[in-house]
Amino acid sequence: MALSMGEKIKVILNRRNLTITQLASALDTSRQNLSNKFARDNFSEQELRQIAKALNCEFIGSFKMLDTDEIV
Repeated sequence: MALSMGEKIKVILNRRNLTITQLASALDTSRQNLSNKFARDNFSEQELRQIAKALNCEFIGSFKMLDTDEIV
């Protein structure tokens, strides 16, 4: 079963030892707003690109961790 975008982001957060609160801060949004997006799995491509940048990843429809080349 394929992971949703929200699940993929959470995998990367876990691997980066970051929290949703820290990601929200990096994106200049509230934790609640970001948590709601996770709950609905409702991210625009622009938001996904911003999230990828904040997580030191390249957005290619999936995430590629730049330091390990792992695609999530």
